Amino acid sequence: MNRRKFLNYVGCGCSGLMLGACSTAPITDRRQLKIIPESKLNAQAAQIFEKVKEKEKMSDDTKTLNEIKDIGKRMEDSISEYFYRVGLNDPTVNFDWEYILIDNKKVKNAWCMPGGKIAVYTGILDVTKNTNGLASVMGHEIAHAVAKHSVERASRSALLQTGTSLIDIFSGGKLGQINQATGMNTVGLLSQIGIMNPFSRTQESEADYLGMIFASLSGFDIRETKKLWERMKAENKGKEPPQFMSTHPSSSKRIKDLSEWENSVILDYPPITIS
Repeated sequence: MNRRKFLNYVGCGCSGLMLGACSTAPITDRRQLKIIPESKLNAQAAQIFEKVKEKEKMSDDTKTLNEIKDIGKRMEDSISEYFYRVGLNDPTVNFDWEYILIDNKKVKNAWCMPGGKIAVYTGILDVTKNTNGLASVMGHEIAHAVAKHSVERASRSALLQTGTSLIDIFSGGKLGQINQATGMNTVGLLSQIGIMNPFSRTQESEADYLGMIFASLSGFDIRETKKLWERMKAENKGKEPPQFMSTHPSSSKRIKDLSEWENSVILDYPPITIS
């Protein structure tokens, strides 16, 4: 699937008044708003990551942790090599990669902070099942960092807060009066459903797509990706919220999109051999 077709799937958005602060996501070329310095978020993420390591119980499963590090290293090298070969700036050049395995069987999750700080919870290993499944999860999380989604979210949040303040001023404080009378953050609720949630779903779909690409470039079998989400769907047992209320696409939509992207990703982004 080429960039144009991907953009037709997830759409794009960038305020016309903020074009000077816009850039594009790697590979997909989706327009992004970035007004928060990436270096600032990376520094904050590194500090928070240290606190996470102090607070959470680290797993003593060195075999799985080494597997996570090996998968990560293959992706690190393949991503950098890919952008070098296509003549584009490497979006990971300022990353300080680090991987941890958190001992918590109840949490079926993983995440990647800005700057390449990655955590995997032992609970998700029951769903990943194998190396390719684990690579699918890590590729998705690494894609969030490579595409600078945290920078984008922070920038959009800052712009939204500023815009809300201006609206309240120009409306003579009516928004503030509504919030006070109803006892809820009406503007926050509306922005979550009408603005922030759809925006987050766009990022999640983009991370799914880029994650498949990074896993494929690194030599993993991306056919396992849709199987992973089939297992995740079974784990959720129909308890997912309606998609319009969720910051993530539904498992069914994910499986459909991943199935449609699979063959083209395999053909367009074959494994990179690094000599």
